[in-house]
Amino acid sequence: MNIYVETYGCTANKSDERLLLGLLQQNGHRIVQSLTDADVLVLLTCTVIATTEQRMLSRLKEFHKTKKKIIVTGCMPAVQADLIYSVAPHASLLPPQYIQYINDIIQGNNPSLVETKKTALPKYYDTTIAPILIAEGCRLSCSYCITHFARGTLRSFPAEEIVTDVCSALKQGCTEIQLTAQDTASYGLDTGTDLGALLNRISTLDGTFRIRVGMMNPTTAQKNRHSIISGYQHPNIYKFLHLPMQSGDDTILQKMNRGYTVKQFTDLVHHFRTAIPTLTLSTDVIIGFPSETDEQFNHTMQLLQKIRPDVINITRFSARPLTTAKKMNGRVPTDVVKVRSRQATEICSKLSLEKNKEHLGKTSTVLVTEQGKKKTVTARTDSYKQVVLTEPVPLGSFVHVKIIDATATYLVGKLI
Repeated sequence: MNIYVETYGCTANKSDERLLLGLLQQNGHRIVQSLTDADVLVLLTCTVIATTEQRMLSRLKEFHKTKKKIIVTGCMPAVQADLIYSVAPHASLLPPQYIQYINDIIQGNNPSLVETKKTALPKYYDTTIAPILIAEGCRLSCSYCITHFARGTLRSFPAEEIVTDVCSALKQGCTEIQLTAQDTASYGLDTGTDLGALLNRISTLDGTFRIRVGMMNPTTAQKNRHSIISGYQHPNIYKFLHLPMQSGDDTILQKMNRGYTVKQFTDLVHHFRTAIPTLTLSTDVIIGFPSETDEQFNHTMQLLQKIRPDVINITRFSARPLTTAKKMNGRVPTDVVKVRSRQATEICSKLSLEKNKEHLGKTSTVLVTEQGKKKTVTARTDSYKQVVLTEPVPLGSFVHVKIIDATATYLVGKLI
């Protein structure tokens, strides 16, 4: 059959897509690029914030108009089945932990859904980048997060099977391995190992490649800080740390149920930067969490200016179903949130530009990973800085460049 697949959301969802494509092709199905050419439409959904949820519903309405078989997977089927049925009443739902049953659903079977490991199953890669899931679920329960309801509690996958997945991706021509989970620092806390041990195992595999480690919660990163930092020392590991702070105020962090204080967060950043001077730090901030005052917002801005991250992702608070934050008093007015968001964006853009300008005139070996706009290509430095090249360079190759320009979001390089 002809299958159309559309994917949204996090790197974990993109990893599930690769598994989905591998299973479909193993069963003889053909992947097509348009709704009109397909017999079956598959949507991998995200529902992390309300605007994303609305986009998913909009796409489902378009799918429903085709009157073709629809399969919905990703996070929404696990937590918002009724919402899906309200716009696509005949859709088949497949929660993310059961995505390996995709062929049964296509064939019209009604399998008994039993969760199995996603590792060591066929996966298909047609790009240089391979997103690879190392664990499902999360040990934490942040008060604003709907994802832990959708993905469940932490289940770390066996290291040897993750290695098998990485080797398969490398054989398929991938040169950038993106290790992902809801919280990569939680890896192994349920099985007696840790992320650092996994990094040491994967980074020494044969081949020329780089590894990007996905988002870590500061609480769990602190538990195995020494091991993780040790794992980061290998040259195959991008010196890139995605460590969300979410707020610079201890009272708000407590209401978020994040499990750490501002001081603990800043100490952790200090430890990583001391051990890895070239580190690129990426962080996330939520603006307008319930009861957030102007003073508490200012605390967040002050912390950003103190730690000076390279990349800052700003999100306006979105009340999600099932979460305790949805029921909290003190909702911040929308107009206030918009003003704070604009202020935060201005500050963060300035910080990112200043950090990127520090690279002007420097030379670097970069890995070319993706096609860019207007015949450009995108590459990554060893610290995962994005470099745009206007010269034609094959994807997957390592080239030497000089940084000749910088913006808030990327560097511009020239071959040397």
